Amino acid sequence: MVQITAALVKELRDKSGAGMMDCKKALSENDGDIEISMDWLRQKGIAKAEKKSGRVAAEGLVAIASNGKVGIAVEVNSETDFVARNDLFQSLVNGVASVALENGGDYAATNEAFYPGTTNSVEAEITKSVGTIGENMNFRRSVGLSVSNGVVSTYIHNAVAPGLGKLAVLVALESDADTTKLEALGKQLAMHVAASNPQAMTIAEMSNESIEREKAILIEQARESGKPENIIEKMIVGRMNKFYQEVVFTEQTFVIDGETKIKKVIENAAKEVSTDIKLIGYCRLEVGDGIAREEDDFAAEVAAMNS
Repeated sequence: MVQITAALVKELRDKSGAGMMDCKKALSENDGDIEISMDWLRQKGIAKAEKKSGRVAAEGLVAIASNGKVGIAVEVNSETDFVARNDLFQSLVNGVASVALENGGDYAATNEAFYPGTTNSVEAEITKSVGTIGENMNFRRSVGLSVSNGVVSTYIHNAVAPGLGKLAVLVALESDADTTKLEALGKQLAMHVAASNPQAMTIAEMSNESIEREKAILIEQARESGKPENIIEKMIVGRMNKFYQEVVFTEQTFVIDGETKIKKVIENAAKEVSTDIKLIGYCRLEVGDGIAREEDDFAAEVAAMNS
């Protein structure tokens, strides 16, 4: 029997565009023959689905799943918003979210785990769905938060169905306080994150690169004003504080009341329940965030059809 080497798998993957595990299985089923394995992939509908994989999938949905102490959010992309409104696609995304919850939001573990009600992995089920629905789809990312004592609050902005939408937020709070009160606070904080999109939870968690880049911009702006260096140094301190208030979660002004800093909101809530409340973390997932979208050129498309 022919040994199925990594090089052989790569060759079939490069030629077919199919996933690594699908290529390995095809080669194993067909004694390592590349051409027969290509036909096998086509017969299974895998190669057909992978032909669509070059198309940009920047639409889709985010989904949230939670059991109170663990919360996860996943993003599954499609090419068009039309497909994102499809019941089959929405069911697929909910299924991925349920698997991600079982795996604590770990992306790799979720991708390799069995999709509910099938013998397919999540990755294989999405590939199969590409062939069924007819658009490129992609399980892009998964995040999770957990607490040992407290709550992970969740929020979906502009939900299209329960737990599904275009923007998802998780907020984790550790506390001995009543979970109902914690949930209410967490929900408000999650709504704030949806609106303000902070870069970091605390100043200490800001990347040095972001801080130094902002300082460099502010110093150059101050120098253009003609101020002496000793004055510029004092100006930069004040302007960096203002910068932190714009981009750091705990330093931001609460969007719900428009006047209280987030860290003070949490302090006040802790006083009300007579016990500590600690903000452990937050996650914010927005569909298509960071994906380069192709611009449609209808005239070029028509010209290409007639060339």
